Amino acid sequence: MLPLLVREILAQKPGNQEVTIRGWVRTKREMKSLVFVEVNDGSSLAGIQCTFDLAAAGAGVKAVLAAVGTGASVEIRGRLAESPAPGQALEVLAEELRLVGEAPAEDAVSGADAGAAGRPKIPAYPLQKKRHSLEFLREIAHLRARTNTFGAVARLRSRMAFAIHQYFQQNGFQYVHTPIITASDAEGAGAMFQVTTLDLEGLAKSGKAPDYSKDFFGKRACLTVSGQLEAETYAAALSRVYTFGPTFRAENSNTTRHLAEFWMVEPEMAFAELEDNMALAEDFLKFIFRSALEDCAADLAFFDAHIERGIIDTLRQVVDSKFTHISYTDAVRELEKAAREKGFEFRPFWGCDLQSEHEKYLTEAAGGPVIVIDYPKEIKAFYMKLNGDGKTVRAMDVLVPRLGEIIGGSQREENLESLTGRMAELGMKPEDYSWYLDLRRYGTVPHSGFGLGFERLIQYITGMANIRDVIPYPRAVGQAEF
Repeated sequence: MLPLLVREILAQKPGNQEVTIRGWVRTKREMKSLVFVEVNDGSSLAGIQCTFDLAAAGAGVKAVLAAVGTGASVEIRGRLAESPAPGQALEVLAEELRLVGEAPAEDAVSGADAGAAGRPKIPAYPLQKKRHSLEFLREIAHLRARTNTFGAVARLRSRMAFAIHQYFQQNGFQYVHTPIITASDAEGAGAMFQVTTLDLEGLAKSGKAPDYSKDFFGKRACLTVSGQLEAETYAAALSRVYTFGPTFRAENSNTTRHLAEFWMVEPEMAFAELEDNMALAEDFLKFIFRSALEDCAADLAFFDAHIERGIIDTLRQVVDSKFTHISYTDAVRELEKAAREKGFEFRPFWGCDLQSEHEKYLTEAAGGPVIVIDYPKEIKAFYMKLNGDGKTVRAMDVLVPRLGEIIGGSQREENLESLTGRMAELGMKPEDYSWYLDLRRYGTVPHSGFGLGFERLIQYITGMANIRDVIPYPRAVGQAEF
């Protein structure tokens, strides 16, 4: 059996039972003959206080206590008791202490090399008890999960990933693993990372163009920007499927909202039209936010108090709201009316791609989440179903208060002639998508789906301002450390 976690020990009723605490020291403080060591193992926001009575402690325990500091890993045995101190229900009356791994507060010589010439130094543990900037913590991403903020982000991210699987599994969806290496550009935007085994340095020196027939896959291959097209093929066999995996965009966007590597949630449904898609998106978001409110209460309270006030109320509002539906045309009309009063940075007009400021205004005006539908075809992807007006497609964007767009989706074009005509307009080669077009040749059906950026979701729930702070190791322009 695995040992109990701090979270599990804190849930017990105190009865002088023996417990063992394993974790990392957050703080150590002394008061008269008592030493208080707070230990956290990452299982919860709260740590547990272990109290040492120096009058009763042996020389061995005192010696180890002297060496213990913030960041050190320890194992403490003692008795679980009610705590007389305010703000904590339990504490451990510590009897035994083992220093598992030290974390010096100042530069120190490695004990293993104490007798060697030119002895190497161990740098001081960088997370001493003080407030660190998020920019600094980004530089030590391998240690930042030990802080309250990033421990809470990691726990919430884990629970939300589970909730995503939970939702789709409970609603008849099959989990499909779509390829990470692909020859298809699902979005048609071309912002893809190339995968190759060709000698690029040799090609550069020779001045020759690459011969992809000699590459590993015999053709040009890239990292996927979306698993949607492949998911559609499985929806055409299993009815309801979803993907949840890493995707990649080689966009030169060095902003707080963009990553080069991120995770996407993409459900696809056969025999489903846009109205079904909207209903699924609303129900899905409410389930996820409800899971966060119910299962991550302590971490959410931390984010609400220290990161962005009001996020709990915002999540509750979304859960309790009926999403407003509005066409793109009507939305632009409202934005044009409000433009002079609001002083938008970007002028709204029919045919423009709505900006975050426009999307936030629409949610404010509606008093809650909004789903905008029927966008101009020129600003949407080739696979979206054309409306009868010939100008708009059956697309949808789900907008939520405080953020704007959180989900983008559409009814897919199931008509072969319409789809190939749209591809021709965009200069796409049908032979590159022959397998995709086969879905329209053999047993075609109306089908729909959407995409949700997982990191954007975590940003929204936590209130974290920079998307690089909601993924363990961010990948962005000029950033591929760790």
